[in-house]
Amino acid sequence: MELRLFSIAALLYTAATVLALAYIFSKDERWSGWMLRLLVAGVALHLASFGLRLSLFWKIPENRFFFPINSFYGALSYLALAIAAVFAVVEGRHRLGILGAFVLPWAAVGALGAWWRALYMGDTEISGLVPALQSYWINIHPMVLMTAYAVFGNAFGVGLALLVQERQVKSRKPSELCYRLPAIEDLDNLNYRLIVFGFPVLTVGIIMGGVWAYGAWGRFWGWDPKETWSLITALVYAAYLHMRFIAGWRGRKAVYMSMFGFACVIFTFIGVNFLSELHGYLSSNG
Repeated sequence: MELRLFSIAALLYTAATVLALAYIFSKDERWSGWMLRLLVAGVALHLASFGLRLSLFWKIPENRFFFPINSFYGALSYLALAIAAVFAVVEGRHRLGILGAFVLPWAAVGALGAWWRALYMGDTEISGLVPALQSYWINIHPMVLMTAYAVFGNAFGVGLALLVQERQVKSRKPSELCYRLPAIEDLDNLNYRLIVFGFPVLTVGIIMGGVWAYGAWGRFWGWDPKETWSLITALVYAAYLHMRFIAGWRGRKAVYMSMFGFACVIFTFIGVNFLSELHGYLSSNG
C-alpha cells in the first residue's frame, strides 16, 4: 500500500510537470490551476505513503522513533517531496504557475528515480539501523540538509527561468513567453530569497552532522567525501551571498553562481555516494 501511494504521487508530480510545460504554450489559466491541484494531491499522497512506511519501519525495535530516510530510496523520496512542497508554497504565495515548468521536473525526476529504485533494485526493504545510526540526529540532520537541497532546487529552477527571460528580452523578436514570465528583477529577487532561506538551513544541518559525529565517533569532522562536499556547497552559496551583498552581483552572474552551487548539491547528494563509506546510501535500507 505504501509503494502504491508513492507510485500515484510520483505520477501526479509527473502529470503536474506536463501541465506546467503545457502552460508555457497556452494562456489558459486552467492549466496552472490543475497543475497546482495535482501537485498538492501528490504531496498529500506522498506524505501518506511516508507515514505508512514509518509505521512499518517502527515495527523493528531498534528503528522505533527514527525516520526511514537512511536508504537512497528514502532520501530521494523525501527530497522529491520537499522540492514539490516548497514549490507548492511558492506557487500558493506568488501564483507564478509558469515557473512550474522550470522547477517541477526536479520533483518528478526525483520521485520517478525513487520509484525505479523501489521496483527494480528492491531499495524499499526495511532492516534494522546499525548502532551508529540509532540516534535522534537521524531524524533531524539528514532531513534538514535535504530540505535545504530542495530550496536550492527551487532556486535553480527560478534561475533557469531568469536566463530564459533575459534571452527573450534581448531578442529582436521575443516570443509570447517573454510577456508571461515574471520580470528579470522579480526572478532575481525570488532566487535570492530562496537562497537566503536555504543557506542557514544548510549550515545548521552541517553543524548538526558534526555534533552527531562527535557523539558517535568522538570527532566533529572527519573529511569524509560527503562532509567535504557539503562544506564546498555551503562555501559556494556563502560566496553567492557575499558577491551579492559586497559586489552587487545581480541577474546572470548571480544566477550562474547559484547554479554552480546546485551542481555541488547534486554531486554531494548522488556523486559522493560512490566515494563515501560513512555517508553512502548505496548499500543501506530504510
